[in-house]
Amino acid sequence: MDGQKTSQQTCQKFHCSSLYSGVGPLRLWRGAAVALALAVGCGGCSLSSQFDSVFSSSDKDVTGSITPPPGSKQSDELPPAADLAYAKVAASEVLARGRKDSSQPWENPATGARGTVTPIATAYPQGGGTCQDFLASYVKGPSQSWLQGEACKAGKGKGAAWEVRSLKPWKRS
Repeated sequence: MDGQKTSQQTCQKFHCSSLYSGVGPLRLWRGAAVALALAVGCGGCSLSSQFDSVFSSSDKDVTGSITPPPGSKQSDELPPAADLAYAKVAASEVLARGRKDSSQPWENPATGARGTVTPIATAYPQGGGTCQDFLASYVKGPSQSWLQGEACKAGKGKGAAWEVRSLKPWKRS
């Protein structure tokens, strides 16, 4: 008990409380320093664009959130005509069904090329007929690419056949 009285007497002599509370002004500065460090750390990303003119950056930097799959290519060349013939037949078949959210696979057994044709958007009137755009995938070995096309039918009704009018490499925008 003498030890408790001594510590209480010492505490009363120096005007302290029974629990350590630290030095008040120093605690405030420590809190401000922590808040400042967090603000600089979190806000650093938003400041980077303001310093682009000060720090040189390379124009060769490639940015993007989606990377192309391995083996994919974006080319201005069309696949061989024999493979395109199978893709065009698949496009005519899938458009003749007239269903939304449908795709038609195709494959050329002679070359091993394959893919899928999928209508995009809705059919639209053009030149007295009906036309519709589609995307076709082209896979041969490890490489793959995409083609964009348009097919139209001259007459109205289900008996009219779809004819592919254009087919070109798809340019991603």
